[in-house]
Amino acid sequence: MQKNRKTKIICIFGGVYSSLGKGVIAASITRILKELKNDVEMIKLEPYLNVNSGLMSPYQHGEVYVTHDGGETDLDLGTYERLGGARVSAIQYITSGQVYHDIITRERAGKYNGKTIQVVPHVTNLFKEKIFDVIRIKKPAFLVIEIGGTVGDMESLPIVEALCQIQKEIGRDNFLPILCAPLIHLKGTSGELKTKPCQHAYLELSKLGIKAEFLILRSEEPIGSDIYEKMQAHCHIDKNNIFLARTLPSVYFLPSELYIQKIHRQIYRFFNLKLNPHANINHWNTYINGIKKIHRTITIGMVGKYMELHDSYSSVIEALRLAGWECKVNVEIKWIQSDPINDQNVKTILRGVDGIIVPGGFGGRGTDGIICAIKYARINHLPFLGICYGMQLATIEFATNVLKMKGANSTEINPKTKYPIFDYIDGRMRLGEQLCVINDQTTLAYQIYGKQFVPQRHRHRWEFNNRYLKQFHDAGYLISAHSNDKERTAEMAELKKHPFFFGVQFHPEFSSHPLANDQSFVHLIKAAIKHHH
Repeated sequence: MQKNRKTKIICIFGGVYSSLGKGVIAASITRILKELKNDVEMIKLEPYLNVNSGLMSPYQHGEVYVTHDGGETDLDLGTYERLGGARVSAIQYITSGQVYHDIITRERAGKYNGKTIQVVPHVTNLFKEKIFDVIRIKKPAFLVIEIGGTVGDMESLPIVEALCQIQKEIGRDNFLPILCAPLIHLKGTSGELKTKPCQHAYLELSKLGIKAEFLILRSEEPIGSDIYEKMQAHCHIDKNNIFLARTLPSVYFLPSELYIQKIHRQIYRFFNLKLNPHANINHWNTYINGIKKIHRTITIGMVGKYMELHDSYSSVIEALRLAGWECKVNVEIKWIQSDPINDQNVKTILRGVDGIIVPGGFGGRGTDGIICAIKYARINHLPFLGICYGMQLATIEFATNVLKMKGANSTEINPKTKYPIFDYIDGRMRLGEQLCVINDQTTLAYQIYGKQFVPQRHRHRWEFNNRYLKQFHDAGYLISAHSNDKERTAEMAELKKHPFFFGVQFHPEFSSHPLANDQSFVHLIKAAIKHHH
């Protein structure tokens, strides 16, 4: 494809304020380039000093996304995998905390030979080293880098400086800076779209040594040619390199929108590459056009403890949405905070839902309400999917109410429980992709996945206590899959004589992508459709 096989770097910067959708834009560009048969990788550069997202509160930063190789990362990497079609590794999530941690570790070990450690060159060099490591290992044709935060933030200055140095080292022709900035709509007054904040963001980035070559404008509204002309005049950017990222009904529509605006042609032109005249994104467009024709809706109740912040369950939301589209329905989520649920009000709270899902979590708060909802789903044949913590609580509910193990619990919640159904087995955190084994072809698990070995991503410490295995099986609660190791840890659980009651110890939401949905979600939706009837 390329005259010059050197990796082409595309950097996405954000201006004015955060949460602009830089990750969605970066992933959309990646999706376009991948649909055009290019090898594309992505990186997220985060200015904050956390080493990873593993210990960050979901209230502050949304879900912790887990990569196949066990990296605990920002939820944007989930967007990269789903929307961008990338398969990211832990090394593709780089925080300032990682960099400073590595530098201090090296300095304490005497690796710098007593030199004074400074932001330039030591911090900037290590950012560069980590970026070039990805290029060296992955060898992509294109590397799309998203820079977290906002242009001008104090904590991101070393990152921008490192990128300035990379631009100089590889040459401007191999480095495309793109600025994403909002147009401010003055509602209730003049109704104008104000471009000044965007202009200031462009100037701020220029002062830091990087001149944006492309501009992507975020707007709730369509814009006229006058906006393009104004931005061209004030930012000295050809209007053919100015694009609009409107707020759309779904983020999955954005690649098609940017493709229509010919962003791919301008990217190829910038890098002096030849575009195959037969290359297109028809496969993606066919998928998107099918979604637009769906008008039927079902309702899934999401029962959990972090319902105030929907980003805590970003990947679960997307997995439900994608599974719904595979089943030709739109999924409406009813957000159900678990704390108020009890035996007296559970029927009223769950009224109108066609199925429930209990996603992952930690700690004891809100578990009584979740267990109450699970009990209702079990008794009333309401389709149920429990993920990780949800599977654990479903098992505890069965132990308590069916096996009559009064006080049954997980030692995470009650370390002194008489019946430790889930226990902290060996002190490890199971992270990343591991094989699950389904031996019995008559099980729901095998019906869902259709094969014996199923790779899935994990993030948990507490595991099913196998000494209770026979009691559960004899009562009709089947552990239908186990880990592919000598411990034979429970991986999937199902209830016989129920239309759909299924729990998994892993996180199938991290493996659910457009055109490749995890089938646990698809089977939940199919059961919910039948229940809706």
